Parts: sequence; structure tokens; C-alpha cells
Amino acid sequence: MKLVIQRVKYARVKVNEEIVGDINEGFLVLIGITHLDTKQKADYLARKLCNLRVFTDEVGKMNLNIKQIGGKLLIVSQFTLYANCEDGNRPSFVDAAKPDIAEPLYEYFCEKCKEEGLEIQKGIFGADMKVELLNDGPVTIVMEK
Repeated sequence: MKLVIQRVKYARVKVNEEIVGDINEGFLVLIGITHLDTKQKADYLARKLCNLRVFTDEVGKMNLNIKQIGGKLLIVSQFTLYANCEDGNRPSFVDAAKPDIAEPLYEYFCEKCKEEGLEIQKGIFGADMKVELLNDGPVTIVMEK
């Protein structure tokens, strides 16, 4: 499981010009799932994400987590995070989990983040989505388990 975490001032995702997820300050999280991923990996990454201290405190130090600033999560599935570009110029996506495996794990991960006490918004699994964001910092972190 791979997360690309972007600290944002705002983020939104649209499907067919309709906004389906929209947050102000918090994290935009792109999540890729491979066929080897498990609920245990999702548990670990959800805990790490929700306690990641990259928001600035009163002295300007990255010392606060998303819960401490009242931030929100926008979680978007993205199978292309498991693109393999080693051979040729056209990526292979064989490492990405098939939807029957990936979608339940995506939903499970979202639920684990809710259990951490965070408000979450989501994209639509498997949809052609348009994501808009204002990266804050910029702060972008890749987390993998």
C-alpha cells in the first residue's frame, strides 16, 4: 500500500464536473493498493497518517498532527501509483490490485481514518476524477508499507 500525502490549504475532487469530495485545511491522500496488501497494512498506515506531525505550531515548527489542527482528509484511490516504467515507455499496472481486492481495502482504510476521529471526504473508486488542490508548503510525503 502506498500513500502520497499532500498538506493542503484546500482540495476537491470532481467526477463529471460534480464535486464529490471537498476539504479545506488537511491532507489530500492518494492511495495505491497492490495485490499483496492487507488490513494490517491499512491499519498501520491509517494510524501513521492520522498522527503525522507536519502542521506548524505557534513557533513555526512542523510539530502538530491533523487532529490537533482540526484538519480533514480527502482520500482518492489511484492505481497508477503502482505503475512500473522499467521496460519501454508505456507503464505496466500489473502490480496494482484488481478492483475486487482494492476497493474493499480502500473503503477499509477510509473507515480506519474515521475511527481515528477525522472527518474524511472521498473520491469515487474507479471513476475518472479531476483533482484540484493548493499544496501548502509544499509538503508532500510518500508513505509505504
